[in-house]
Amino acid sequence: MKKLFQEFKNFAVRGNMIDMAVGIIIGTAFNNVVNTLVRKIVMPPLALITGETSFADQEWILKPATENTEAIVIGYGLFIEVVIDFVIIALTIFMVIKAMNKLRTKAEDPKDVQEVTPKDIELLDQLKNLMEEQNELLRNSRKN
Repeated sequence: MKKLFQEFKNFAVRGNMIDMAVGIIIGTAFNNVVNTLVRKIVMPPLALITGETSFADQEWILKPATENTEAIVIGYGLFIEVVIDFVIIALTIFMVIKAMNKLRTKAEDPKDVQEVTPKDIELLDQLKNLMEEQNELLRNSRKN
């Protein structure tokens, strides 16, 4: 039990849980904004065009209600509202990701390409420098 608690504490402190919580909170708030936009701004004109008071209540009656049974209906109005919600959210997420990718591309300067020298060439260069130093020492020792 103590090990499980320690693992959870490490998980929470690392920031993964906090980042996830912030994302969920922002996502929920954004979802509320989109729902209000669709229900209060987009759907009323559609309801006006169709002559209904609420577009969400639009439905096709497949079988009318009787004294003993309920009506069988397809509620397409609410489905259309949910699809509009989804399209707005998906479009917004797409635009945010597109903007982030554009910023990331600008941050990665393609003109600033630094070539990495292979390790074997670095070692050969070091050997060359050492040999030059030794030759210089030998020349100096012969002069004296």
